[in-house]
Amino acid sequence: MSGPYLYDEGPEDLHTGTPRRSNGLLLGILGGTVLVGVGMVVALPLVTGTGEEQAREVVGVFTAALAADDLETAGDLLCQAERDAADEQGVEAGERAAGYAPFGTGEVVAVRPGELDGQDAQEVRIRWDDGGESTETTVVVVLEDGPRVCGTSTSG
Repeated sequence: MSGPYLYDEGPEDLHTGTPRRSNGLLLGILGGTVLVGVGMVVALPLVTGTGEEQAREVVGVFTAALAADDLETAGDLLCQAERDAADEQGVEAGERAAGYAPFGTGEVVAVRPGELDGQDAQEVRIRWDDGGESTETTVVVVLEDGPRVCGTSTSG
C-alpha cells in the first residue's frame, strides 16, 4: 500500500454523466396535488350531504332523543345561543330542548332554506302527533360546529 486509498486507483467520480433537470416530476407532483384538492372540494357535499339532508338528519336525531327522554343528546344538538339562553334561565340545555316538543313523537315533514340573524339556515317543519291531536312546529337549523337546532315557532 503506497497511498491513502485501499486500491491503487484513485476514487471514481460518483456522477459521471451530464446532469439533467427533472422538471417533469416536480410538475407532476404539483399537478397531482392540485387535482386531489379540487377533487376533495367537489366530493365534500357528496360525503357530508347537502344542507337540507344535514338539517333533516339532525332534527330526526333531535326528535328521537326527545321521544326517548334523552335530554343530554337533545341538549347537545342545540346551538350555542340556545345553550347560553338556558344558562341565563338557570336550566340545563336538555331541559330547554324538552320545550321544543309540545307532545307525542315528532316527524320531519319538510325542509326549506331560511335565515337566522343574517346567517344561512334551514327551516325544518315537524309534525307532532300523540294519536288524537297534532300540531306543527318549525325548527331552525344552523351550521355551527355541525348542524344545530337554534329556535322554533308553532303553527297550529
